[in-house]
Amino acid sequence: MGMKSFLLTISLLVCLISVVTGQEKVDFVVAADGTGDFKTVQQAINAVPDFRKNITVIYIKNGVYKEKLVLAGSKARVKLIGESVEKTILTYDDYNAKKNVFGEDMGTSGSSSFYVYGDEFGAENITFQNSSGPVGQAVAVWVAGDKVQFKNCRFLGFQDTLYTYGYKSRQYYKDCYIEGTVDFIFGSSTAVFENCEIFCKKGGYITAASTHDSTSYGYVFKNCRITGDGGSGSFYLGRPWRPYAKTVFIRCEMGNIIHPDGWNNWGKESNETTAYYAEYRNTGPGFRPGKRVKWSHQLTDLQAADYELTKIFDGWLPEK
Repeated sequence: MGMKSFLLTISLLVCLISVVTGQEKVDFVVAADGTGDFKTVQQAINAVPDFRKNITVIYIKNGVYKEKLVLAGSKARVKLIGESVEKTILTYDDYNAKKNVFGEDMGTSGSSSFYVYGDEFGAENITFQNSSGPVGQAVAVWVAGDKVQFKNCRFLGFQDTLYTYGYKSRQYYKDCYIEGTVDFIFGSSTAVFENCEIFCKKGGYITAASTHDSTSYGYVFKNCRITGDGGSGSFYLGRPWRPYAKTVFIRCEMGNIIHPDGWNNWGKESNETTAYYAEYRNTGPGFRPGKRVKWSHQLTDLQAADYELTKIFDGWLPEK
């Protein structure tokens, strides 16, 4: 192939990727078969200049990438776009009780397959997985960065699948699929889940928020579908990992897997006076407002109006 033909092929490839991703420009392409700029996702992340002010778009071709990934705090405004959500898979298999090089337990935080420290991170069309199985706490994604967005992504695991770690971190999940067993969405961040499917495996608790007492909003689920393969009443909507946990479900469709009580106090009656758990106009067999624990809330129309994105996120409006 001549140089002119080669450059034309590259130009057409960039144009095609731009159309697929909806971006004007893709900066790096990751392909396990060697047809991109890098073979691994971490190589592409490392290539992003520290403290770059412009968005860096990394396009990831279909494949299973078994890597323990870290997006450093110096890598801001990085966006990962997968070729296909079901075929672009980022995975690893660490878990809480697995030993590190010193023979110590990795711990829950140490188990994550992907760490997001950088602000304004985005991801689309990607599956994030912890493949270690039902072995206790095993995190798929650990997010500390602020103004983070996931769209059309899947989060696969069992206990502690998604760790919204960052205090004062704002996170937005749209059209995503999140599965797990015990406390599979947990942490201290302010996070909104919109039009997502929350899949409950076996039995447990969907959320375990650890919202700080000075934070106005914790978890907000809007127009989500709560499904699963557990038995009737096998799941609670949430329990407070920390006393001031805040979780609200708005206009969500709930399967019969949801326990009539809805919420659990984690064995501490004192949590009932500090945690804030509420619902608004949910539907489905799992929504039984008359059976909910007395210390939870059903929002009025006026109260529900406070759950607009810009108010939840203190002025930040994610891309729709």
